[in-house]
Amino acid sequence: MTTIAPSPLLHAPGAVATADGRTAWHYGGPLKEQKAAFESGALFDRSDRDVISVTGEARLTWLHSLSTQHLTSLKPHEGTETLILSPTGRVEHHANVYDDGATTWLDTEPGRGEALLKYLELMKFRTEVEIKDETAEWALVTTTGLVAAEDESDHPLARAPERQPVPVAKFASKDLLAVPTAVHPGAPEDAGWSRRTDALRPGTYDRLLPRADLGRHLEGPHRIALAGTWAWDALRIAAGLPRFGIDTDEKTVPHEVAHWLAAAVHLDKGCYRGQETVAKVHHLGQSPRRLVMLHLDGTDEHPPAHGTPVSLDGKEVGHIGSAVQHYELGQIALAVVKRSAVADPDVRLITGDQAASL
Repeated sequence: MTTIAPSPLLHAPGAVATADGRTAWHYGGPLKEQKAAFESGALFDRSDRDVISVTGEARLTWLHSLSTQHLTSLKPHEGTETLILSPTGRVEHHANVYDDGATTWLDTEPGRGEALLKYLELMKFRTEVEIKDETAEWALVTTTGLVAAEDESDHPLARAPERQPVPVAKFASKDLLAVPTAVHPGAPEDAGWSRRTDALRPGTYDRLLPRADLGRHLEGPHRIALAGTWAWDALRIAAGLPRFGIDTDEKTVPHEVAHWLAAAVHLDKGCYRGQETVAKVHHLGQSPRRLVMLHLDGTDEHPPAHGTPVSLDGKEVGHIGSAVQHYELGQIALAVVKRSAVADPDVRLITGDQAASL
């Protein structure tokens, strides 16, 4: 993927850069930023995410055949999520999706776009689609609670996202509609688009805009409160939202992640790579691991690092994905653990020097 210069929002007062120097870790008050973003509204600079476009009349049918989501029924200016699996059902790619009627846009984790782009290119065969890395030209931001159109009942973004319930094992096909399991309403902008996800709280919106326009959020009528990646991680962990490759690993199957199973997987669609594993786990058993949120006791002032073991009765049962200090909940983390270890909701776990509970 294209190497991208640091975000112009790093010029905001108080900005402290992330380790890779591309966006802001915080703007001087990480806990205040979390509170403001959740209670009143703020803008998260997510311009480090990789962006891919797919054009051509066959784009949705083609992506439908490759991934876990039901995409042939995705309407113009709607979004969703999808996964691409290995032949054995392990999650190899995750992407948020938006179709504007002519182009399907995929945004994925920073640094993961190149592998996704290569995979899509390999799977083109004779399909008439064009795939392009758009990261140099387009950037993603997320706002909470700040879209005036939400008050306009006839505006597309006034409609809350729709999600089908996850069906029980051995369900009847009629129980799951032939549409995406999660539908995020969207609307075109002067340049780019907006997509309502309600991911962090009701009134959470993603926006794709020209990268050259990022700096306008520092000035004039476009200036709004900014929140860094620390605040983003705190609110998404509290909401149970994983980061692919951070809170998951090479062994992860969709059933380990409750959010993905509900939002990115359609359990009754045509054949795709890894479908056999998804169906088998859903109908015949449970995944051996789960992604869970942990509350830490705070005896160590620093949240545990990525990969820190999680143990039960002296035996390692999992590891930390991402951990953070939350403005209200204290230290929280997402961790992949053995399902058998957390069968009791009152279980007491240990990670690093801290006790942890579900």
